[in-house]
Amino acid sequence: MSATTCCVMIVLGIPTMLLYQNLISDICPLQEIGGVPEYDSCFYWMIFVLVLTGILVNGPYSLITTAVSAELGQHPSLAGSKKALATVTAIIDGTGSLGTTGVLIAGPLSSKGHWEYVIYMLITADICALLFLTRLVFNEIKRKNKS
Repeated sequence: MSATTCCVMIVLGIPTMLLYQNLISDICPLQEIGGVPEYDSCFYWMIFVLVLTGILVNGPYSLITTAVSAELGQHPSLAGSKKALATVTAIIDGTGSLGTTGVLIAGPLSSKGHWEYVIYMLITADICALLFLTRLVFNEIKRKNKS
């Protein structure tokens, strides 16, 4: 049930991104002393939330490019062809690489210190991923209920 796992991680990733944004801007902004960050509780909370966000955002990418693509490659219509599996995996991985265009978008969005727009862009990407995974999740749930 890799698609379901991806969706759960994506759903959990959205509030952690919002929490990180609120930590930075409102709840617990970083303090500096002479240009060096102060290592207080805020600093360590931000590290924790940022690592958690990274796991919840990058985890689905890793699952999609490996497990989901392997499942799609074993679809009966591909008749177990290794060449077809490699093609499907390459297409999914290549499509996932389009995510690097987010870096090109993040620059203009973050101009003048508006990093919250980058967070909103990432949340929008997560919502799109949820929509694209919906069919696979329903199929996984149907298979699970049949067995």
